[in-house]
Amino acid sequence: MQTTTDKSGFQISQLTAINIAKVITILCLIILSVIYGFQDQRQVIYLCLHISYCSWWLLEQWLFPERAQQIFNEKVGILAFIAVLLFVGVFYALPGYFAFTNSHPISYLTIAIALPLYIFGSLINTGADVQKMVAKSMGASLVNDGIWRFVRHINYLGDLMRYTSFSVIAGSLWAFILPCIITLLYLQRISQKEEAMAAKYPDFATYKQNSSRLLPGIW
Repeated sequence: MQTTTDKSGFQISQLTAINIAKVITILCLIILSVIYGFQDQRQVIYLCLHISYCSWWLLEQWLFPERAQQIFNEKVGILAFIAVLLFVGVFYALPGYFAFTNSHPISYLTIAIALPLYIFGSLINTGADVQKMVAKSMGASLVNDGIWRFVRHINYLGDLMRYTSFSVIAGSLWAFILPCIITLLYLQRISQKEEAMAAKYPDFATYKQNSSRLLPGIW
């Protein structure tokens, strides 16, 4: 997301806009639960997973204030702010809508697929973020060891696993629109970051030869 200017003088950091959007997602999911109720474990599991993720996103910044200074610190204007609220706040709750309107009982297989995706996705994403935060605070340049050793954008992989788990729980093909769109956004970011790292770090070429972009051993 690019920095924007606003003639009204309204300026807010991208991170603050995303934080507000996460609160909106929580409110959207609560509203869905009030409107449609709980028909099965599907709705309970979905609500717990998605709200716990949004809550952790907010809590993580309080626990690791250094992390909040490293990400999404560009300023945006009123139009970009509204776009973030609608996209990250409302659209990200889309799988929740399909979960709450799905009257079919959830299967054990669905749960067995979704929970590991969510758990390992969350661990991978958080572990990668914390390792990079600590490494950068200690003066490291290119972080290419530990969890970053084999996948150059391992944090994105963890995030995609987590969002895919929401769609699996929702039990609708339409729910996979969200992780598909997020994947497209991440592919664009990966392309931009690859170019930036190649220009910034002399040892990036070696790192690139010995690792994958997003999927271990595949791509």
